[in-house]
Amino acid sequence: MVQSRSRYGFVAAAVCTLLMCGLCAPARAQGHIDKAWDILKKAASDSNTDKRAAGVAVLALLQGDSEAQAMAEKALSDEKPVVRTAAANALGAMEAKSAIPALKNAIRDKDVSVVLAATHALYVLKDPTAYEVYYAVLTGQKKSGGGLIDDQKKMLSDPKKMAQLGFEQGIGFIPFAGLGLTALGMITKDDTSPVRAAAAKVLAKDPDPKSGDALVDAAFDKSWIVRAAALNAISERGDFTLGPRIEAGMDDEKEQVRYIAAAAVIHLQDVRTSTVGK
Repeated sequence: MVQSRSRYGFVAAAVCTLLMCGLCAPARAQGHIDKAWDILKKAASDSNTDKRAAGVAVLALLQGDSEAQAMAEKALSDEKPVVRTAAANALGAMEAKSAIPALKNAIRDKDVSVVLAATHALYVLKDPTAYEVYYAVLTGQKKSGGGLIDDQKKMLSDPKKMAQLGFEQGIGFIPFAGLGLTALGMITKDDTSPVRAAAAKVLAKDPDPKSGDALVDAAFDKSWIVRAAALNAISERGDFTLGPRIEAGMDDEKEQVRYIAAAAVIHLQDVRTSTVGK
């Protein structure tokens, strides 16, 4: 009987211990969460610019978290461009559609890195405003009367600034058919070709006929990297009416461009055939 009571006492104690652990676990978890937020909030408000930018950048990992989105939107007004750029990139990665108005405002920023980061975020969020900026990057002109301001036009037409931005952020290194890493390695740091080529690639999805015309013009650009990207974009665009306008690309001096032009001409003819018949 004594042994039985002892056994029951041990079981009861074990049950109590388990219950206490169960009650403590949520409290411990909450403590960890509070600590995590404290780390991020301190980083995002740190007096050191690099730490602040890093703290804002990691908010990209918190997709669907309203508090993180609010922090990123607030950072769009930071005094330092690198922090504003991090904020725009984070909002795009978070797929924060409700932040579209704030990002549209950010494309009027006076720093080109912020403009392009906000533009990329808008593109990720499928907002057509992004095409306005990419059009300006490719052509050096505005597509319409709205959108960019004069200061931005100056920035987007500054070769050194654009080239520097392209290499710092990796903008422009978007692979497309017929152009490999060896070719990309030939580009120098004063060349805006990668940035303009990236803009051309994005405009493949812009339904505005003006972008189609801009791509045809770019298919005969002085930079063969841009020509290749434009032809690739025209093919991807699938507008068979552009086919006859790029046939001259098959005689380009660069073999990579000739190959892409040939493939584009064939593809657009296939599209024509499947659309209107032989």
